[in-house]
Amino acid sequence: MSRICKRKKGHINITLRENVEHEIKPGFGDITLVHNALPEISRSDIDTSLNFFGHTLQAPIILEPMTGGLNEATKINKILGKCAEHFGLAIGVGSQRAAIENPKLAKTYRIVRDMAPNAFIFANLGCPQFAEGYGIEEAKAAVEMVDADALMLHANPLQESIQPEGEPNFRGLLSKIRELTSKLDIPVVIKETGCGISSEVASKIESAGAKGIDVAGAGGTSWAAVEYFRAKKIGTKIQQVLGITFRDWGIPTCVSIIEAVRSTRLTIISSGGVRNGIDVAKSISIGATAGGIALPLLKAAVRGERFLNETIKTLIEELKTAMFLVGARNLDELKRVPLVISGFTAHWLNERGYKTYEYARRPS
Repeated sequence: MSRICKRKKGHINITLRENVEHEIKPGFGDITLVHNALPEISRSDIDTSLNFFGHTLQAPIILEPMTGGLNEATKINKILGKCAEHFGLAIGVGSQRAAIENPKLAKTYRIVRDMAPNAFIFANLGCPQFAEGYGIEEAKAAVEMVDADALMLHANPLQESIQPEGEPNFRGLLSKIRELTSKLDIPVVIKETGCGISSEVASKIESAGAKGIDVAGAGGTSWAAVEYFRAKKIGTKIQQVLGITFRDWGIPTCVSIIEAVRSTRLTIISSGGVRNGIDVAKSISIGATAGGIALPLLKAAVRGERFLNETIKTLIEELKTAMFLVGARNLDELKRVPLVISGFTAHWLNERGYKTYEYARRPS
């Protein structure tokens, strides 16, 4: 088994067995949707569908990139792909570097498209690889591997800084993004991996030609914590200390959504601690287009197809209930419902110059 595949296997085992979530919160608890006691709609009227980069999704839920590149991943990706197809959702595959370097592993990713011929699929490669020499050829190979509808580039500077074999080189990434966006005929989306994206960085991403941002803010899985457990097993002391010190580093998810939404016109995906349908509803109410979920769905998929389908069905029903309780017939109306932002989220946003009271005074 290659070094990359061993690392991927370690990541799956750790996320399933250890406590790797941030101690800080994503901010959903600081957002209160204003209840509508007379919604003037029937719950059966609610439509959760949306236009997503020119494709129709049946609900604003994304099965976030999780795995690939090893035999264990094939079974997981098969179940995830079938789920995305059944519910009409979008799905991302795990980092495809392993298959770029060893094409024999492509089947562990391709299984998603085989199971989901009509789903919206993200290809996925890491920013550090492009800083180290990847270019349009590797990007096209990743896209073709899964017949992708968009390319997701994951930015993980914290994880690369702590990972024992990490590659913390992000030189020239914006120029690489410009090259990819100018030469690919599908959208490019930039995704963080648990530390969020600020308004300043969001603006640069938009200027580089990307069409979307997956904020992946602090509040969900901490990859510093994941790498801490790997370093502990390997016995690398400095990386263990770094993993503990930086476990809760980052911009909370809800803050990152609002910063990205207010500073760009890009499609914004909420992820990082999204755990139920109310979190998805709150994400959309503050401007996100969809909510992405990884760890809970990975745990469900490992248990089997039935458990994963039940989890997704529950998420959708929670979202519909939240929409009914604020009187939103569709996702466009959900973006306009009044809400109150409090606590640390309000403090951060007001310090950064955003007027949180504007969200509470939306016309009904």
